[in-house]
Amino acid sequence: QVQLVESGGGLVQPGGSLRLSCAGAGFTLSTYIMSWYRQAPGKERELVASISVSGGTTTYAGSVKGRFTISRDNAKNTVFLQMNSLKYEDTAVYYCHAPSRNYWGQGTQVTVSA
Repeated sequence: QVQLVESGGGLVQPGGSLRLSCAGAGFTLSTYIMSWYRQAPGKERELVASISVSGGTTTYAGSVKGRFTISRDNAKNTVFLQMNSLKYEDTAVYYCHAPSRNYWGQGTQVTVSA
């Protein structure tokens, strides 16, 4: 059974940092473009960042550019999202996504609150 398993979410104060991980189970994500999405309460799911197979090309939503970094460790079959300088508006459920296969993880909650 194919799974994308996210971890690393939690409660953090404004200005803090979190690192999300997405591990493939039954799925070799190292051969696919991978993305992170997020969905805040009452809002549509939005693309946060994407990374090429090699990791050499990354793209970001304007709202997170300069604060978030997507990376991957293909040897560990894992994709990461390093989130720095977190803001209240970053509060959302974050999802890992393999676009070409339309695989989604279960999501991990990130809450930014004082």
